Amino acid sequence: MKYSFKRSALAVLAASSFLLAAASSEAADYPSKAISIVVGYPAGGSVDFTARVLGEALSERLGQSVVIENMGGAGGTIGANRVARATADGYTLLVGSTNEMVIAGMINSAVRYDGLKDFTPIGMIAAQPMMLAASKESGITNAAQYLDKLKKGQRGDYTFGSSGVGTALHLAGEMINESTQTHAEHVPYRGVAPLLTDLVSGQLDYGVFVMSSGLPHVKSGKVVALGVTEARRSPAAPDIPALSETPGFEKVDINVWFGLYGPAGLPDDVVAVLRTALDEILRQDKFREKLAASGAALYKPGMNAREFQIAETEKYSRLVRMAKIERQ
Repeated sequence: MKYSFKRSALAVLAASSFLLAAASSEAADYPSKAISIVVGYPAGGSVDFTARVLGEALSERLGQSVVIENMGGAGGTIGANRVARATADGYTLLVGSTNEMVIAGMINSAVRYDGLKDFTPIGMIAAQPMMLAASKESGITNAAQYLDKLKKGQRGDYTFGSSGVGTALHLAGEMINESTQTHAEHVPYRGVAPLLTDLVSGQLDYGVFVMSSGLPHVKSGKVVALGVTEARRSPAAPDIPALSETPGFEKVDINVWFGLYGPAGLPDDVVAVLRTALDEILRQDKFREKLAASGAALYKPGMNAREFQIAETEKYSRLVRMAKIERQ
């Protein structure tokens, strides 16, 4: 009996060594086939655009095809869940954004993954500011006029629209309320298109958009930009001031960010390959110019993505509590 146990133990040890050696060899050969980057949104949005530009650059850098897999629905969480449950071999990655990686789990009990525990953060890619815009019917042309009007009105007299409850856009509006000590009532929409319809017609007073979504409508004169939500102006629209430049808005500093993730437990060798590639891509002028055209600003190579996400989780937890958004 004792002899049999030793044989079993040796067999297990041998099998484990074989598997470790195989895994090490596979990691050393990475990538040896096409990589899939999952996007939790339909084609055409800011996350999809970022993923496609990154995918093209990764393909050139790694010498393998990179396929973008759009899995829209549930605010990006369907795609994120797909990657959280994928094999941790580096062939299924995610370009994730603020909504699905930080906010969704705070407000939606149906989200079955943990944005910190169930993913390997490879690196941060870029961020876009949001924009506070006014209806032309409102007669408001700048942030100071907005603040003056809301301070003179009663609670609930004015409204702002976003693409949904608990989204980064909604919480940006709540941050504006908090900073200015005013209260515009939140009106959730199912996407930017119906929001714009109401803003252009004057049925909605104000709206919050991601820069790439709102800028074309500002340039066409359909809506009036009051300011961007980051503490600095966007190079894509330097004539639009940062809201924080106006007294009363000093605390407004929020954006929508994009990062590259793999499933939890991604082998260290694979992570090293992907991080090195991403850092080199972030230094490329061509990559920077393509994203800058959409209003995005790139993060610095080598940024600690996990520490960043922990800080963002703390920030959005406070905003969700402040907005009194109940977990459904």
